[in-house]
Amino acid sequence: MASDNSIDKPWAGRFTEATDAFVEAFTASVSFDKRLYRHDITGSIAHARMLAHVGVLREDECQAIVDGLQDILRDIERGDFTWSVALEDVHMNIETRLTERIGIAGKKLHTGRSRNDQVATDIRLYLRDEIDAITAELTRLMTALLDMAEREADAIMPGFTHLQVAQPVTFGHHMMAWFEMLLRDRARLRDCRQRVNVMPLGAAALAGTSYPIDRAYTAQLLGFDAAAENSLDAVSDRDFAIEFTASAALLMTHLSRCSEELILWASPQFGFVDLPDRFCTGSSIMPQKKNPDVPELVRGKTGRVTGNLIALLTLMKSQPLAYNKDNQEDKEPLFDTIDTVRGSLKVYAGMIPALQVKRDNMRQAALRGFSTATDLADYLVRRGVAFRNAHEIVGKAVRHGIETGKDLAQMTLEELRQFSVAIEQDVFEVLTLEGSVASRNHLGGTAPDQVRAAVARARGRV
Repeated sequence: MASDNSIDKPWAGRFTEATDAFVEAFTASVSFDKRLYRHDITGSIAHARMLAHVGVLREDECQAIVDGLQDILRDIERGDFTWSVALEDVHMNIETRLTERIGIAGKKLHTGRSRNDQVATDIRLYLRDEIDAITAELTRLMTALLDMAEREADAIMPGFTHLQVAQPVTFGHHMMAWFEMLLRDRARLRDCRQRVNVMPLGAAALAGTSYPIDRAYTAQLLGFDAAAENSLDAVSDRDFAIEFTASAALLMTHLSRCSEELILWASPQFGFVDLPDRFCTGSSIMPQKKNPDVPELVRGKTGRVTGNLIALLTLMKSQPLAYNKDNQEDKEPLFDTIDTVRGSLKVYAGMIPALQVKRDNMRQAALRGFSTATDLADYLVRRGVAFRNAHEIVGKAVRHGIETGKDLAQMTLEELRQFSVAIEQDVFEVLTLEGSVASRNHLGGTAPDQVRAAVARARGRV
């Protein structure tokens, strides 16, 4: 069935029949790419000014285009703009409305460019702004972690390996581990931004244009670091979107790991933290429940972002140069990734400062599981015992503790000396939780003084 839409498409001259109605809807992208409107208008204004700069447009034509585009921007932001599926995408909707308003000058705007380089430019402008916004949210969360680490620098908790009690650490030290993960994420996003900030405009459809354009001038107007060197690559490249999504997937993986810990810690079995009520929900049938929905959702949304990365990689894997219609499918995974990451960071940045740390529960948990066993082994080594022998001695002491229900620090000196005569009264200085964490007093260690020093250095890095 042919479309009965009376709108003439800008490319319709070569065709003898109207687009099928279903095909028109199937191929249209305006339902999702209209979010690029501001960047499309920004790019078009810069392009018009460049055309006037090189003499392709008269100054009065350029001013009419600029004024018309700015009016359209105001209409869109007021909600007074009607988007048409028949006009396919954000670019044709805006250009058609411009021509309706200012006449023939509007039809001159597309001189020296194609939708291929136009959309590639729009996406880069949009993603550049979104990376900046995401980086700002990430910095806000990182600052919240630093505040929490400083406040809880001496709050003792069990450190885990294999989810088994390993050695005492401090909650502040644990928060600094989260901080380090996010610091790497921010560095990746900033690095990615450099490759995003390259301008495709001027590549036209694929081969460049015969008009005397000044791409350096346009790049300067738009704040790009440089213009793309090769026209074929400029219109077909989506590496920057894939790279961003890869960085986002790793960021979400880190948030998912944090979420898993919060979910465990908030459970009655751990009881290490209490999540604020406003970030939780209840059960429809069990009135006692307080469900950690926010970290659970962030953990779940991580799979969504990883899926978007796979979708983009698969999208590009078999495309010949240059532009193909496949690339219309780049936007929804990219947009969804941006929305998901921004939302996850925003909710985390609000939740972390309100987290209630249950110090007593964490300390009691650290007392279970013989978390100072390694300290006893180190003590014996300092007394001249070979480490492997010390390891065996402590293992036997732990066995005794399991049988008697005593932690190492609860045993008498006589009990401990039955395993090694090298043990003296000063052993109890290292068997306490406080002694254990304080002894890790080196760069990167869990000692409270080291945590506070790490926070001070990190504030400079943020």
